[in-house]
Amino acid sequence: MRSNRSLGKIKMTRERKPIYPTKSVLLPRQKEPQAPDGGSAGVVGMGLMGSSIATCLLAAGHTVAAVETDPAKLRKSPRRVRLLLEGLTEERLLSANPKKILRRLTVSADYSVLRQAQIVMECVTEDLNVKKMVIRSIEQAVSRGAIIGSNTSAIPPTLLQHDALHPERILGIHWGEPAHITRFMEIICGEKTATVHAERALALARRWGKEPSLLRKDVRGFITNRVMYAMLREAFHLVESGVASIADVDRSLRNDLGYWITFAGPFRFMDLTGIPAYCAVMRDLLPDLDCGKLVPELMKKVVEAGAQGTANAKGFYEYTPAQAKEWEERFLKFSYDIRALAQQYPEENGNASCGRVEGIPPKRETRKRVLRRRRG
Repeated sequence: MRSNRSLGKIKMTRERKPIYPTKSVLLPRQKEPQAPDGGSAGVVGMGLMGSSIATCLLAAGHTVAAVETDPAKLRKSPRRVRLLLEGLTEERLLSANPKKILRRLTVSADYSVLRQAQIVMECVTEDLNVKKMVIRSIEQAVSRGAIIGSNTSAIPPTLLQHDALHPERILGIHWGEPAHITRFMEIICGEKTATVHAERALALARRWGKEPSLLRKDVRGFITNRVMYAMLREAFHLVESGVASIADVDRSLRNDLGYWITFAGPFRFMDLTGIPAYCAVMRDLLPDLDCGKLVPELMKKVVEAGAQGTANAKGFYEYTPAQAKEWEERFLKFSYDIRALAQQYPEENGNASCGRVEGIPPKRETRKRVLRRRRG
């Protein structure tokens, strides 16, 4: 979102339940993974996502040290974070005074501000070499016990662990935008990630108001992006082949997937609507779906034209600057509303009757093994 005061002034439409705790304790220094909600945390990269993540960490009780090397972003980031905190307060998701909370934020171009951080989120551009350089700078600044999480959308954490000083504490922590509102989070283990660090990250995620998913195998794109980009590929195919317009594809998906996806994931939805029918459709439909491995021509054309979406009022749709701003504000308002709606239907996964990854023990069994190894 742009730094605009109106972002913090969205009217409440549903009863809000506070996301963030009011008590604050230190992050765990002991061996057992716990669910702390205070202590020192770090963020590297204070762009759109980094500012939103910093907001979430501050609201959860952390003292936050942020690194931003771009002078313009460094200067603007405290105001952006304050506006997001004000939005949480006005939506009754946060009870503390945003100005007081902001006192726990330090933004600098110097990595040394991270020295006390017990978890650091890397939020720089989606480039492997850039991320590896940033992680190396983080490692030189923090203690050996600090967790380093990469907010990557697709880069396997195993690649980020190569040449690291302490690869066992590096993992992927995939946030959704707006990071301070959504319940979404994926935690991805690389080949060298230590179980204890993954469990600490899971505990923290829950204190941040998230419902995290753990990926025990390192795959590019993780869960949501692998599924979403398969959908995007087919959406481009339908448009480029003349089956439907951009608006018609958007309309169909919004009124079908958008109707149920917050309530149930795909497997639960098949349970609810009859599994055999999906098996029958798969036999005929799957061979006909697009399996292209190249970036769609329409996507390349739009990007080459300089489109960034609502950020510069140029995208798949036409916008005036005022319309682009309005869409951003509506998206923020919707994010609050959909969270309030989802809280009326809490997650109740139960036990999946099938589909467990072979060789991966349940959470309790994993924890017992870790404790046995330590005691032995």
